[in-house]
Amino acid sequence: MMAADASDSFGAADHDRRAQAFADAVARACAQDGAERTLDKPLSNLFRDRTVKEGGLPAGDLVHVLDVDVAKGWVDVEGMTPYDALVEATLPHGVMPRVVPQLKSITVGGAVAGIGIEATSFRHGLVHETVLEMDVALPDGRIVTCSADNDHADLFAGMPNSYGTLGYATRLRIETMPVKSHVEIRHRRYEDPGEFFAALDAGYDDADIDFLDGVAFGADDLVLTSGRFVDNAPRVSDYTFEDIYYQSLRTRETDYLTVADYIWRWDTDWFWCSKNLGAQQPLVRRLLGRERLGSRFYQQVMRWNSRWRLLETAERLAGYRRESIIQDVDLPLATAPEFLALFMREIGIVPVWICPVREVSGVSWPLFPAPAERYVNFGFWDTLRFRIGYPKGHFNRVVERAVTDLGGIKSLYSSSFYDEAEFRRIYGGEAYRALKERYDSDGALGELYAKCVRDR
Repeated sequence: MMAADASDSFGAADHDRRAQAFADAVARACAQDGAERTLDKPLSNLFRDRTVKEGGLPAGDLVHVLDVDVAKGWVDVEGMTPYDALVEATLPHGVMPRVVPQLKSITVGGAVAGIGIEATSFRHGLVHETVLEMDVALPDGRIVTCSADNDHADLFAGMPNSYGTLGYATRLRIETMPVKSHVEIRHRRYEDPGEFFAALDAGYDDADIDFLDGVAFGADDLVLTSGRFVDNAPRVSDYTFEDIYYQSLRTRETDYLTVADYIWRWDTDWFWCSKNLGAQQPLVRRLLGRERLGSRFYQQVMRWNSRWRLLETAERLAGYRRESIIQDVDLPLATAPEFLALFMREIGIVPVWICPVREVSGVSWPLFPAPAERYVNFGFWDTLRFRIGYPKGHFNRVVERAVTDLGGIKSLYSSSFYDEAEFRRIYGGEAYRALKERYDSDGALGELYAKCVRDR
């Protein structure tokens, strides 16, 4: 296939105008005391316990796929483009981004600034490890191009996990890989966590698979799922409406999906969190309809509840307190079994998503250093209810301490409870200070600790 020509088909000049208009808006906001420095977009995949805010920097125009170069293996895309639009643009060319985060509404720039992962990460690393270069809008209105080996290599390495405190990506060039029409899926069940993690470790070296992830339904009920591209499928499943993907993991050994349905297999039920909205009940599912089954709708409901606090109020009147345990944490493969055992014992939320990751880039990422060459992401997203009193963030602190003690690191998209010294030691320290001094010396874009931890 021929690559699309950005200057003719997609309008490079139009992109430059959109990007500079956004950069100018950033500069104006940074020149005003008290102006909002968050992005104005309809949905967010941040789950920090913060007051819901409206307004902010206009991000709605930077949502275009600019160029797909099949021969060179990359796609140019604007920073606020959601991944479902990016995938829709690349699949007709027979390619997909090397790492596509699980939810359709995640934006490309957001997956870099906030750490993106999926079942290809055992081979290709995190989303930011697939970035070849990016343009970043700075608080003074400039747009600089950064890569691993140019004059702004420090910014390139510092953007992952920066959450808009260094600048905003207006364009990214990310690696793609060839796809076939379908994905063959194999589920293997384990009662022994040791055997599960041994099989996961062996999966890193299996050249016959293209995807690898797992789910812990309990301490002795684990499923490891591998996938590989195939040209033909004897049958094709559909998990976009009545059937639920994660429930199939324990009932099928082999399955087949179209490549698009595989990429978005977790989106329909927001992994399994749709159960909290009753959306896994057949009648509710039919009443909602296929178009409302997906992460965008669930996020709208969640944001509405965050604004009005109805669930929290009802539980408090019933004598309950609640703590949201919504986290993604990364542990070295060597300590992953110990973390899972501790988590099951101390927290007990199930299911838990388990995704292996390989550090592949050789770049030192100061704000999100890889805990090992091979490591494991655990994702858990639910609420604990209790009648007795616990300090604020008690169970999240149990998780944070365990992650630190076992040599891991956690993502910052949800609530964090580190003290400032501990946070700076884990997330950048002096390297972050040097980046702020070079690219945001006035602190106009805010501080990472204040944005991700400190209550506002």
